[in-house]
Amino acid sequence: MSTGYRHNHYVPEWYQKQFLPAGTTRHHYLDLKPDRRTSNGHSFLRKNLHFWGPKQCFAQDDLYTTRWGHVENRDIEKFFFGHFDTTGPKAVKHFANFQFNSDAGEALTTLLPYMSVQKLRTPKGLAWLRKTFKTRDRNSTLTQLQRLQNLFCAIWGEAVWQIADATHSATKFIISDHPVVTYNRECFPGSRWCIGENDPDIRFAATHTYFPLSSDKVLILTNLNWARDPYQNPMTLRPNPRFMRSAALFKITDIQHERHLTEEEVIEINYITKMRALRYVAAAKREWLFPEKYLRSKNWRKLGDGYLLMPDPRHIHGGGKMFVGYKGGRSESWSEYGHRPWEGGYEDGARQEREWAAMQKFKTEWAATYGPDYRGVLYDVVSHRDGVRRSMGEEWHREECERDAHYIKLPGEQARRRKLRR
Repeated sequence: MSTGYRHNHYVPEWYQKQFLPAGTTRHHYLDLKPDRRTSNGHSFLRKNLHFWGPKQCFAQDDLYTTRWGHVENRDIEKFFFGHFDTTGPKAVKHFANFQFNSDAGEALTTLLPYMSVQKLRTPKGLAWLRKTFKTRDRNSTLTQLQRLQNLFCAIWGEAVWQIADATHSATKFIISDHPVVTYNRECFPGSRWCIGENDPDIRFAATHTYFPLSSDKVLILTNLNWARDPYQNPMTLRPNPRFMRSAALFKITDIQHERHLTEEEVIEINYITKMRALRYVAAAKREWLFPEKYLRSKNWRKLGDGYLLMPDPRHIHGGGKMFVGYKGGRSESWSEYGHRPWEGGYEDGARQEREWAAMQKFKTEWAATYGPDYRGVLYDVVSHRDGVRRSMGEEWHREECERDAHYIKLPGEQARRRKLRR
């Protein structure tokens, strides 16, 4: 049997290289749980800090090898993960250098499944799959991963997206062995939500998901109901929390971008990354691996004064129902939370009133705290009526923007699935 595809990177080499400066070929690589060895009757911990290239980092032999009796099969690495590692780089680079152009739709529908698979393919993600779905062995866990490849897409597609920028910070983003990171300010390290393979549920209202795109850019996803109402119980499930739903729509011009992070904010994000890692973190500079040394406070709830990852609420609006008409007269509709017209929650006046009141209060408090400058911007559009370039963040411009907005259908339960390989 060929030994090809045996050395399995659960964080791909191409992705790791996004975090290395030009001319640099190795990471500072920190083992948070070094093994204890015994030699000549003496017990000692292995070295915890290394200086390795991407080929050696975040990899494990036969992580994706299935065994059927005496037969080994590595087709999952070759074909399934091979597909994502072929299509993923272009999508990640598109959002790292975000532009609203003809490539945006393909980049979005590639990035969401890529992130979903990336969250599941790590040792931490595979352990979570085994525990959650009670799979018997590696073969069934890997089969389950392929079946659930779009598990998180609907939830993330209905979130508020922002792309934050560390260009103005001397410290850059680090990466971990579980690079799709979840943070909930009420799920502190050591809580039952953060032990071992556990992560805060992405459907909890206050859970943010973020994914470093490069050393300077990070994609942050925030549940819409939290961005509208941060006064609610952070552990409440968001509306319509069901995974693996049919595809909904995404308004790509609502992505908040050009939020420039302070160095303190970058260090705080790196601290979360390190605390949510299972075992390994890597950085271009050694000192970036120890963000805890440079923090004013390690209080989990107060990072960024409690709003480190929060998008600017002044860009958020109420409502959000989406309607699509097709040739032949057929039409479809979704609520902002993905409900269909026949489902409970599609029309929920009480929720809308509650969110509207909380959102207006939050916008007022935010402006008083952070001042008149917005945290990031939405994509500018050109009015076809008068040719004037205007910001989509301005209330008076919304009707025109809705008419000019671009919506993209998200991958979901009904998306075509690649053949499962064993």
